[in-house]
Amino acid sequence: MRKLVYYVAVTLDGFIAGPDGADPSGPNGFWPIPDDYLRHLVAEYPETLPGPARQAFGITGEGSRFDTVLEGRHSYEIGLAAGVTDAYPHLRHLVFSRTLAESPDPAVEVVSDDPVATVRELKRHDGRDIWVVGGGALAGALYPEIDQLIVKLAPTTIGAGIPLFGRGAAFEPRVWRLTGHTVLGSGAIFLTYDRAPAEAGPA
Repeated sequence: MRKLVYYVAVTLDGFIAGPDGADPSGPNGFWPIPDDYLRHLVAEYPETLPGPARQAFGITGEGSRFDTVLEGRHSYEIGLAAGVTDAYPHLRHLVFSRTLAESPDPAVEVVSDDPVATVRELKRHDGRDIWVVGGGALAGALYPEIDQLIVKLAPTTIGAGIPLFGRGAAFEPRVWRLTGHTVLGSGAIFLTYDRAPAEAGPA
């Protein structure tokens, strides 16, 4: 079965964006992008690079990890403000919103239905894994369905901001198994965690 993967950049103190929710890797962002970090993205996660970056690097292949990307309205509107109506034209692109009346791009699907029900339906179909790009509110809503975390941990702290699963996530402790890690010379660490099976209750 396809997995729902939350592949996301996180600071050492657990934030995916600053308090204003702006793109941390944008022109005025705080996210460090050293050469070895960028090379690792190109080599291992080419599907997760936006279309303009893929063109700049000459990436044309489909990749092997993801064929679908899920995005919340606020995250999507960051791209819209920069004039990008579909940052991931190489993937099936779903944007979850109950207020966006119609899609600004014919290739982007606006979904007003329950994200959990939508993901469960997506998982029933064959394909590569499904990537949750953000933001935190969508990841929090999909918390019960996330099968794998791929955390791009930066050697950076910001003190306050939007946490990994948004500000409204429910308290629901969960154990994850570390299944992969890559440490870059610049200090960034890529950590892969799979959801641990639920422990059997008392007999």
